[in-house]
Amino acid sequence: MPVNPEFLLFFFLAAVAVSTAVLMITRRNPVESAVCLIGNFFALAGLYLLLRAQFLAVLQVIVYTGAIMVLVIFVIMLLNLGTERNTTSRPKFRSTIGVMFAAGLLLELLVIVGVRSVGSLPPSVLPMSESIGTVEGIGSALFGRFVLPFEITSLLLLVAIIGAVLLAKRRI
Repeated sequence: MPVNPEFLLFFFLAAVAVSTAVLMITRRNPVESAVCLIGNFFALAGLYLLLRAQFLAVLQVIVYTGAIMVLVIFVIMLLNLGTERNTTSRPKFRSTIGVMFAAGLLLELLVIVGVRSVGSLPPSVLPMSESIGTVEGIGSALFGRFVLPFEITSLLLLVAIIGAVLLAKRRI
């Protein structure tokens, strides 16, 4: 009985997500924790791709990994929280993690090439799953059924921005 490559990729990405989450909360160095969180975000983006939610996967990488984690790392660097130096076993640990991530990336590339050469991915269980995570699907839901909550959220964010500017202006 052949094993579905999508099935294997799901368990690999789930294992990467869980392991990077555990590493994130067990590291004493905040920069290492932030790097583990970035790995977790990439694993979650891969899981979104398996769910055929391409737009959410791209947003996960761009917004969380690209913007928010850069901000978190800048704050860590500004607060100088990563000054603790304990280099007894760190190079060995880092090289082991690097080899594991490289092997995982190679496995992902092989699965992607294998799936593309065999044919398309197997049909989904849900009939509308092909359009749920796409830009068109999210746009039609956001500006169709959920237009009122979307506009209320934008007004709340505008009020919060105006309030933050007024509070910051008073202190100067």
